[in-house]
Amino acid sequence: MQDEVGQLTFTFGFPETEPKDDAEVTQVSGPEPSLPPVAARERPERKRKWHSLIDKVYLPRNLQSAWERVRANQGAPGVDGMTIERFAEHAEERLQQLAQELRAKTYRPQPVRRVFIPKSGGGERPLGIPTVRDRIVQQALLQVLEPIFETKFSARSHGFRRERGCATALTVVDQAVKHGYEWVVDADIQAFFDTVDHERLLTALNEEVADGSVLRLIRRILTAGVQLPETAEVEPTELGTPQGGPLSPLLANVYLHAFDQAMVAAGHGLVRYADDFVIFAKSETEALAALELARQILEGQWGLRLHPEKTRVVSVAHGFEFLGYRYFADPQSGAIRKEVRRKSVQRFREAIRRLTPRRKDQKLPKERHLTPERLARNAGLHQQIAAVNRYLEGWHGYFKHVRSFPDYFRSFDGFVRRRLRTAITGRIGVGWWLQRLPNRLLAQLGLLSLQALNRGYGRGPWDLRARKG
Repeated sequence: MQDEVGQLTFTFGFPETEPKDDAEVTQVSGPEPSLPPVAARERPERKRKWHSLIDKVYLPRNLQSAWERVRANQGAPGVDGMTIERFAEHAEERLQQLAQELRAKTYRPQPVRRVFIPKSGGGERPLGIPTVRDRIVQQALLQVLEPIFETKFSARSHGFRRERGCATALTVVDQAVKHGYEWVVDADIQAFFDTVDHERLLTALNEEVADGSVLRLIRRILTAGVQLPETAEVEPTELGTPQGGPLSPLLANVYLHAFDQAMVAAGHGLVRYADDFVIFAKSETEALAALELARQILEGQWGLRLHPEKTRVVSVAHGFEFLGYRYFADPQSGAIRKEVRRKSVQRFREAIRRLTPRRKDQKLPKERHLTPERLARNAGLHQQIAAVNRYLEGWHGYFKHVRSFPDYFRSFDGFVRRRLRTAITGRIGVGWWLQRLPNRLLAQLGLLSLQALNRGYGRGPWDLRARKG
């Protein structure tokens, strides 16, 4: 598969995704039998649409597969209070009931439960939690629709797609920087998931799907409403696709597919992950033209809005952020660096703080108790270190691609060790406990080191010289 940035083409070994469901595909109108075969071959190929999909959605094995996926993902209960564990007690009967409702067209999704999660930069992000049975229906829809739309999605789209993700998007960004693209449109769609227009979305879906039952089912999911926190009030949802359901990422890609096509047709170097995207250019003039086109498409045609403060045209050397990383030119050497962005560093610290809490009124342990033998027998400490290690392994698995000075992760390791010492002793700062809990002892207790993990990763320094624009 090829991925392009501007006029450059980068080749990756990602397999093409083929449709895996057995839904019937038909033409909107049949062929003209009166025309000779040669003339029929010369005519443009007719638009093909997918019909008779709803029976694939409520197929028992599809619902069973959807339930298994929802069960594996766990998640909180919706407005009905039904947990994964309670649903599992009578899963077979509940799935049969769900299939009957879908077949009889009597299924109605319940409102999603609105929750707010804090954002590292301040403020809160709204999430909508569907009920377990509604999540199963959305997952069943996803399993039928995803293979259909995967065949048409642009190679510039990387978010929530099979064989693609943050790693493939960042690989294209790395290649663009390496090959001398000196300007970038650093863009942000403001409140994308809250402002998706339902009619435009359903029209985009109808370009591939002609099954009215499926489209009506999706409309009901979109308009099911949101139950506000700590109240029984249900707020109507006339716009948007609530984040938190399995179907929402696919709907986002369907909605932005026309944007991908238009930017590619204009020859711009787009890299998009869900609603987050950058556009690479050889000059500032080209980048400004790309931004203007993106604004016309997103705001003029699709009813979205680019964030006025977070959307800008900037040189690569000056710096930009994408998917948790920050690219910039080293002021001394001129080399392009790739480091963890500030917000992601804040999230790292917040996560480590949650895993290493300091209890109120915690007494300072006696010095004779802080021995390797006693600490090694402390089951609670071992559980805490294991939880920290799991987080460090996952975090490093994503951010191991930093390109900076060799000891970049030293400060992260230092923060983790300080927090663990604080959790053990209840004390912040320097004291005798620092000597009793040296780095060597924490390593003996099993604490992982990001520096050691990165040495095992075995990547050399990345020294791309910034070109003068």
